Amino acid sequence: MDLPEIDQLLTPGPLPLETGYERLPNGALHAAVRTDMHDCTGEMLEWWFRWRCDTQKYIWWHPVDHRSSTWQGKLSADTHIGSEHVISEFFSGLPAQDLVIQFRDPLEFFDPDAYRKAVDSGAVTGAVVGRLGTGHNPPRLPDGRLLGGRLLHIARDTEWGLALRSHFYIGYDLPDLGLPRDEIVQQVTEEFGQALLQHAYDEFTFLSRFLKSLFIAEHRDENPPAVPW
Repeated sequence: MDLPEIDQLLTPGPLPLETGYERLPNGALHAAVRTDMHDCTGEMLEWWFRWRCDTQKYIWWHPVDHRSSTWQGKLSADTHIGSEHVISEFFSGLPAQDLVIQFRDPLEFFDPDAYRKAVDSGAVTGAVVGRLGTGHNPPRLPDGRLLGGRLLHIARDTEWGLALRSHFYIGYDLPDLGLPRDEIVQQVTEEFGQALLQHAYDEFTFLSRFLKSLFIAEHRDENPPAVPW
C-alpha cells in the first residue's frame, strides 16, 4: 500500500498488510503494525498525544526503548496538530536515533469526504498522523513541513477496546532530495523495518496497560470516576 492509497485505512475490513513491511517502488519502506489495546478508546489515544509527555513519562510509555522527549511548534491545549515531538529512542536493539515527529491534520493525508464519513460511521474514532524527520534538525519544505517520512495511527473502537493500525513510510521523501533508489535502500534497511515493527507493537502494548487509568485520573474533575465494584 503506497502512500496515495492510504484511504484504505478508513475501512474496518482487513487489509493485505496489517502487520509486516514492504519495499515501495521509490525505495522507501512501508511498515504496518496492528495492536489491540484492550479497554482503551480513540479518544484516549488522541488525548495521550495532546498531553505531551516529558522525558519521565516518555520512559514510562516504553521503558526499554524511549530515551528523551521535548516539544516544540504550536503547543495548543486543544489539539496535538501543529506540535512537534523531539525524541531520542532505540528501535528494538538498534542504535539510538534522534527524530522529530510533526503532527498534522488528517485531512492533509486522506480524502476529506472519505475521512468524514469514516468518522461519522465510527469506522475511525481517533487519528494521530504526521511527518517525521531524522535528527533534531531535519530537512523541511519552505512552509515548514518535515521531509523524511510519514506516520499514521488510525484508531477504531470496538466492544473490547481499541483496534489500532499504525503505518510508517520511512525514507519517503528521499527521492525528492536527490537520493537514488539504491542509496535509499541502503539507508532504510529491512533490519530497520523489522525493528520498527517490534518497537511499535511493544510501545502501544505498554501504553494499553495504563492509558485508561491515566485518562480517568486526568479527567476526574469534569467526569468524576465511579468505584468499579
